[in-house]
Amino acid sequence: MSDLPLDQVRTLLAVVDEGTFDAAAAALHVTPSAVSQRVKALEQRTGRGLLLRTKPVRPTESGEIVVRFARQLARLERDTRAELGMSAEGEPTRVSVAVNADSLATWFLPALTRVPAEPRLCFELHREDETRTAELLREGLVIAAVTSSPDAVTGCSVRRLGTMRYLAAATPAFTGRHLAGPLPEALALAPVITFDRRDDLQDAFVRRLRRGSGGASAVRHAVPTSEGFLDAVAAGLGWGMVPEIQAGELLRSGRLVSLAPELPLDVPLYWQQWKLDSPAMAALAAAAAAGAGRSGTLARALRPARPRALLHRFRRRLSYTCAP
Repeated sequence: MSDLPLDQVRTLLAVVDEGTFDAAAAALHVTPSAVSQRVKALEQRTGRGLLLRTKPVRPTESGEIVVRFARQLARLERDTRAELGMSAEGEPTRVSVAVNADSLATWFLPALTRVPAEPRLCFELHREDETRTAELLREGLVIAAVTSSPDAVTGCSVRRLGTMRYLAAATPAFTGRHLAGPLPEALALAPVITFDRRDDLQDAFVRRLRRGSGGASAVRHAVPTSEGFLDAVAAGLGWGMVPEIQAGELLRSGRLVSLAPELPLDVPLYWQQWKLDSPAMAALAAAAAAGAGRSGTLARALRPARPRALLHRFRRRLSYTCAP
């Protein structure tokens, strides 16, 4: 700890959070000169540049390591003050979590209801794709994340939650109008719904049907929300890969039909979080694990892990496994 003076570490965090040296000085109630001197002293002590002097200021790769340490230190300090009864009466602990869009739209919010009333928590959710989720963890902007990556971010632990199943679906009217012929050829021409321009799930599904060639139609509608994506498919704008749990009622009622029920796509999901002995983080991790467990409604959202693994990139930058 003596090698990283805490006032300098906290000052670096303030500069990154506030975006400028002047704003950090105002937040810390010191002069801009004092902020600059502390940051320079910390850079000299570490022997590395920690900030890019841009607008707003951004941490370097080395700076991200120190910023993550500063956030973890702040988390431990808040937990310690709470356990000692030194926090303001009734002051809750804020926890930030990165969650992919489909988890947020299906099982994750019900899982948060499993968090005990004590300690009191305030949730700050970041809806991001898997690549950005890992980046948020590395930067220390979130303390935990739902991700498809089994590889732990430095300083984080990882545990398997289960798998989310996706089905190719469309309305009966759309199927009759666009998918009357052989499915591999029809899907290559039919209008398709995608999450965004980087969404490859529908293309990968068509390539699998066509044994590695081609992809989905060039006629595609980008709808960048999980709920909006399902609504677009249900409106008949195109076909798409939808989470089974999210589209279950539409499939049971016949408003949507599964185009290839024998070829679902199973997405592995993992929970990553900082390695800190924190009551707040322990409560959150336990709730996520319980919410992804095999009981009640959520059991239909996240399935037990399968031993098979054929990984590809797909919508919201998750990985998927083709399941029989």
